[in-house]
Amino acid sequence: MSTTEKLAQYRCPICQSDLAVANSSYRCRQNHCFDMAKEHYVNLLPVQFKQSKNPGDNKAMVNARRAFLEKGYYQPLVECLVEKYLAFNGHNGQLLDAGCGEGYYTHQHKQDSNQVYGVDIAKEAIKKAGKKYRDCHFSVATLSKLPFTDHFFNWIVSIYAPILEQEFTRVLAPQGYLITVTPGANHLLELKQKVYEQALTHDETRQPISDLTSIEEWHLNYKMTLATGEDCLNLLSMTPFAFKASERVKNWLAQQANFECQADFLIKLYQKPSD
Repeated sequence: MSTTEKLAQYRCPICQSDLAVANSSYRCRQNHCFDMAKEHYVNLLPVQFKQSKNPGDNKAMVNARRAFLEKGYYQPLVECLVEKYLAFNGHNGQLLDAGCGEGYYTHQHKQDSNQVYGVDIAKEAIKKAGKKYRDCHFSVATLSKLPFTDHFFNWIVSIYAPILEQEFTRVLAPQGYLITVTPGANHLLELKQKVYEQALTHDETRQPISDLTSIEEWHLNYKMTLATGEDCLNLLSMTPFAFKASERVKNWLAQQANFECQADFLIKLYQKPSD
């Protein structure tokens, strides 16, 4: 390593050796190189690892989610997550938002004394995150092969993203925490009732975590009043049932003002045992 280089907090996605950073480029000992983009992120998803040309959410979906989240409808969730983070972890060390999207939740975990990283497979989302939240570190990568060394993070946040216990455990430090957010039984029930003739509640019984120690589990449930039709459509576009909505339903939602819909989040906190 030259005197102009310093060790980066990423590992090479191709050969898994450490990356060093110099002059806005990340390079490993095998000479694999990844440049920092002008939007302040690094793409660590080589083309040979992609399963499609542009994996993850497209630009329209990214823009809709950012517009909805910036209205503050999910801010109570953020406040709950940050409160738990500060209570259990203090505000030191390294935090990963796994499946961070546009960085809405990521940047609100940033403290003066910690380092915050966000990873997502969607390049459009990471571009927006990196450009707006310069005090965090963002990268394009897949959750199944996180570009970090073993035991690097004290805290991992997983919000409506795939929960990959084996890989999360690999990068989580001993006694580190994983907090997950999944839909509660009645999440967005009123919206679902407009889309389906028989709207089913979410299944809360699925247990994607088996080896980490369960610490806490709780619900966050509250009523949202969506102010405009645009807010309704933006929320719909964030859901997995958006493609089931008919044009009639979309047109109806577009005309709504003060549409009431409940948010119901199931939040679980886990801890990795000591080695």
